[in-house]
Amino acid sequence: MKLSELADFLGGKLDGDPELEVSGIAKIEDAGSGQITFISNPKYEKFLSTTEAEALICSPDIQVPSNGPKHIIRVSDPYSAFLFTLERFNPPMAWASSGIHPTAIIDSTARLGSNVTIGPGVVIYKEAKIGNNCRIHANSVIGPAVSMGEDCLLYPNVTVYHQVQIHNRVIIHSGAVIGSDGFGFVPGKDGSYRKIPQMGFVILEDDVEIGSNTSIDRATLGATVVKHGSKLDNLIQIAHNVNVGENTVMAAQVGIAGSVKVGANCQVGGQVGIAGHLEVANNINIGAQSGVSKSLTLSGTTYFGTPAKPIKEAFRMEGAMRQLPSLFRQIKELEDKVAALEAKSGEGKHQ
Repeated sequence: MKLSELADFLGGKLDGDPELEVSGIAKIEDAGSGQITFISNPKYEKFLSTTEAEALICSPDIQVPSNGPKHIIRVSDPYSAFLFTLERFNPPMAWASSGIHPTAIIDSTARLGSNVTIGPGVVIYKEAKIGNNCRIHANSVIGPAVSMGEDCLLYPNVTVYHQVQIHNRVIIHSGAVIGSDGFGFVPGKDGSYRKIPQMGFVILEDDVEIGSNTSIDRATLGATVVKHGSKLDNLIQIAHNVNVGENTVMAAQVGIAGSVKVGANCQVGGQVGIAGHLEVANNINIGAQSGVSKSLTLSGTTYFGTPAKPIKEAFRMEGAMRQLPSLFRQIKELEDKVAALEAKSGEGKHQ
């Protein structure tokens, strides 16, 4: 691709040869001849003088040394430009051409839109609705009365239980289970547990992405909802009646108990646990491995620790904890000194 074409595509300003051809994109420390790289984090500026990249994407204020790349595209947001460039050089891999594989089993009452891809071994149950341009890959199961919008992508071995509603441009990765029963049981007098019927469903709104082996439980009544633009990583558990707000992201192994409401534009770190029936306000960040035991109400705040607390307070407490060994040694030394003084004082009284 010519640099002039790439600059136009990114809406950037080109300083260099517009006819120069670049064949790919790579990290600044690994890029070689014919490739373009990018820089958005100042800590990587040290590579500007050593990279072998042919061209560079950067912000207008980056000072490129004389021995750095000679061909530069300057943009206001280099990281986003990198993502767009990456997509341009690496279009999505086509697993299969559109059409229905002969081994797929599709109920006669199911309705399929145009230009769909149904892979080998896929099972689609009665009254399911699959929108235009959807791709459902091998061995996935679509339960009864599921509705799926347009341009959705399900990788192999996804299971979607009955009555789940999936909107447009949703991506679900392998092994995910959408709409399994919520974990609800009533203890009996004899110590056994009676299952509470889970009568609700799940809604995944537009542009949601669900990672591999993530499980989203159906509601007891009503809906478990993941709102538009939210992204869930691998190995996440979303319990019954949880509501995840718009454009919220969660890293791997997050566990959210029942009836939690998570606000919009939140960032939840890996292995965070949130107890049931709590609320998390909008624009909240929760640090990895935190345990949330009460509602987090301060919008725009970063929380950390177990129990989760505002991060400055958590760091002060963690700093104090790290000083405990030395404080214990000091206390022991003081106790020894006091004991020695008491012993000496006692000797004086006996003389």
